[in-house]
Amino acid sequence: MALAPLSQIPADVVAVDDYIELAKARMSPQAWAYFSGGVADERLLADNIHAWHQYSVMPRVLSDFDGATTAFSLLNKTHPFPIFCAPIAYQRMAHPAGELASALAAAAMETPYIISMQSSTPLEPLCEQAPGTKWLQWYWQTDESASQKLLSKAQALGIEAIVLTVDAPVNGLRNREQRAGFALPADIQAVLLEDFDIPPLPQGAPGESPIFGSGFLANTPNWDKVEQFMENCPLPVMLKGILHPLDAQKALEVGAKGIIVSNHGARVLDILPPTARVLKSICDLIDGRIPVLVDGGIRRGSDVFIALALGATAVMIGRPYLYALAAAGAPGVAHVLHILRTELEVCMALSGCTTPAQIKSIELLSH
Repeated sequence: MALAPLSQIPADVVAVDDYIELAKARMSPQAWAYFSGGVADERLLADNIHAWHQYSVMPRVLSDFDGATTAFSLLNKTHPFPIFCAPIAYQRMAHPAGELASALAAAAMETPYIISMQSSTPLEPLCEQAPGTKWLQWYWQTDESASQKLLSKAQALGIEAIVLTVDAPVNGLRNREQRAGFALPADIQAVLLEDFDIPPLPQGAPGESPIFGSGFLANTPNWDKVEQFMENCPLPVMLKGILHPLDAQKALEVGAKGIIVSNHGARVLDILPPTARVLKSICDLIDGRIPVLVDGGIRRGSDVFIALALGATAVMIGRPYLYALAAAGAPGVAHVLHILRTELEVCMALSGCTTPAQIKSIELLSH
């Protein structure tokens, strides 16, 4: 039986991974499989974490730290430190307050919060009760009327950008979820999609091609559709799920306001590269013309530091704050953000960097 959320954070929770077992004890086996699992054999799930460990930092000493800061600017707005809360669906499966608890913690820590299009909490309380920077993650929809209605609502509620996920034309084969018999609980649903006319998945006949023969991919987006979406969208659009430099170049050409280097948390294809391994080539190509964010396996402030040294503008975290949400609600989420910011500042102080911009000039050794 799942345990109730903690009323007080234990003193021995000093790193974000200390929340893992606490979270597991407070979720059903099905919810745990959904949030913690990857795809297929889950090789990428581990690689995402370990890839950040291939780098070491060459520090400089005796720096002048007068005026040192973790603040940075993105989309004409200054934020106190370069960490975002990534979009995670159905957070009420992890904690009764779900997305609202996460958003409140992010607001308290002045951390930008990205709302999942599959949020189990409506937009209104997330935007009205939790002030601060909000973006909305978006999956491609064929219902144009409902799409424009939701985009207009998002703009009216003060959401500042749309994060269009482009790397999941089909769901990955999440064997851990399948083995656990995962299904959404009856009281959990994607409330933002209630007004959308979403056609049922085509069922191919026995012996037919299960994906290509079903007609399912006929309405998936392509570059022309994405460009049209961005032209009609009332908010800046970031493209999430970029791993190849040529796709980064194309995103730049069609007018994306930023890109997010992501492999979907290792939840779509197990043979993709970890984001730490491809980040530098993409940042080198973009060369500062638009922001580049990155997610995937970030568990320490040192991982944040390395991502910035490789050229990223900021990072996004997912599972670390979700586990803290499950364990301790909003205080846990705020605690995780505080831990990561503290670790980042310690890294900066001990490597001689006084600003996020200065981190980009630090020398990295790969091994």
